[in-house]
Amino acid sequence: MMVCWLGLVMFMMLSVILYFLSVYFLWKNLEIMMEWEILSLNSLSIEMAVMLDWVSLMFTSFVFFISSMIIIYSSEYMADDKFISRFIYIVILFVLSMMVVILSSNLVFVLLGWDGLGLVSYLLVIYYQNVKSSNAGMLTALSNRVGDASILLSIMLMMDLGSWNYLMVGGIKESFLGMLIVMAAMTKSAQIPFSAWLPAAMAAPTPVSSLVHSSTLVTAGVYLLFRFSDLLVEISSGFLYISLATMFMAGLGANYEFDLKKIIALSTLSQLGMMMVIFYLGDKNLAFFHLLMHALFKALLFMCAGVIIHSIGGFQDIRFMGGLVQSFPVCCVCFSVSSLSLCGLPFLSGFYSKDLIAEFLSSTMEGCVIYFVFFLSVGLTVSYSVRLIFHVFVGRSSSLSLIYSNESGLNLMLSSMVLMSVLVISGGSVLMWLGFCTPYFMVLPQIMKLMVFLVICVGVFLGYEIYYFKASSMSDSLNFYNSSMFVSGMWNMPFLSTSSLNSLFLSAGKLYMENMDFGWIEYYGSKGLFSFISGWVSCLQMMMRNHLKFYLLLLWGLFLVLILLFIV
Repeated sequence: MMVCWLGLVMFMMLSVILYFLSVYFLWKNLEIMMEWEILSLNSLSIEMAVMLDWVSLMFTSFVFFISSMIIIYSSEYMADDKFISRFIYIVILFVLSMMVVILSSNLVFVLLGWDGLGLVSYLLVIYYQNVKSSNAGMLTALSNRVGDASILLSIMLMMDLGSWNYLMVGGIKESFLGMLIVMAAMTKSAQIPFSAWLPAAMAAPTPVSSLVHSSTLVTAGVYLLFRFSDLLVEISSGFLYISLATMFMAGLGANYEFDLKKIIALSTLSQLGMMMVIFYLGDKNLAFFHLLMHALFKALLFMCAGVIIHSIGGFQDIRFMGGLVQSFPVCCVCFSVSSLSLCGLPFLSGFYSKDLIAEFLSSTMEGCVIYFVFFLSVGLTVSYSVRLIFHVFVGRSSSLSLIYSNESGLNLMLSSMVLMSVLVISGGSVLMWLGFCTPYFMVLPQIMKLMVFLVICVGVFLGYEIYYFKASSMSDSLNFYNSSMFVSGMWNMPFLSTSSLNSLFLSAGKLYMENMDFGWIEYYGSKGLFSFISGWVSCLQMMMRNHLKFYLLLLWGLFLVLILLFIV
């Protein structure tokens, strides 16, 4: 418990200090670059570089604040765990790895933090030691290794510059480096075809899910794109459609899902797709703004889900919930605030970023397909949020037990949630006034201005209809079983990422290991060479151990040779 309070105090103080420091840097338009040379090899210098500007300081402040809330939340959520101190230490290590990614401007040190995120996330996903957690952790680790390999290739490309600082990327082949950076960001932010690991990572404890999906692991990819934004001008058009498809797939799948945590995970996937769409359209500041707002309300959403799961006996299926508003009034208010902020309801924090994103996309008009799919995905976001609220809080009770737990005895968890909800309500407006020196002024036709409001209304109606259809006519829903399984299964993405690929690569690996590694390479390699020289080595060892005898024998032989020569 002492570790939790120390982590809370330390992270909260750092968050407040860094927030006001970021506001000062923004006001003065300051940027500070610090470098320490670690090793120098000819013209290549290995340096530890730290980049301090208002972006890195603001993001660091948000990460520290959310981490402090989750640490004090975990002290009560994981109170029955024997190894809670070890859990808190792993969470702190996770946050520090994210700090390395945020503050470092050297790609080698970014890789250290990047690998740290992957390793510690694996430890957290397998924290509940069972088969499901093990499979989910392996899928998460192996998916992220693709991004690690991309960063390694990027480091190789940047060696010609004599430095790995991403501020010096102008003198190399920018298109290929940009492709590698985008590939790394896609794996970390779970874009298609790497989307399967994000819902699978829900095997981790709920406080870990809250931290991962709000401000650490999945946001590292978007932040890396933000830092390398100058490289992505030429190649962004093709990846725009991938992010748009990810956004649509996650929003559609969440309307068919019944697992509470997986619905919120698919919501994270949809919002990451939205950030990347607006990033590829050319407004990185707006994508970063939505990244910060999303961190607030998504952390609160997972914390509310954790209270419900913790209190009703570990159930995560929303079909076994319903009517919880009387037993969980504070949790219901916080859950509704975060869900409505996710939908973009005025004037919560999500409204300030999502409304600007929708109007910016309307003003660019890249094409009718992009416009239609984007607004359809926004409507699906509202739909699954309303469906979730009806299933969990407002609808009729479907519990297996007539006795509900309540919120009594959860003071620390509720206190952290209430503090987070205050920022979810007011954080968007404050950051909007501070972050944008020049206000966004979108001139659009009236129908396009009202499109967001119309989509929200249609989404509310659709979410209620899906809830009513699923709740009242389960037999009719079986007629759509195949399509429901396809959509809720993320377009067969988990199957394509695991079963279909594992058999091929594992069979090829077994064949290579038996015939090459244990076969020809072993025979002509180290083992064969050892067998060849072992006989000579034994002779040399015998001579060294009996050197006096060999010396006398050689003298006797030499004497005989001389006698024979003399006689001849």
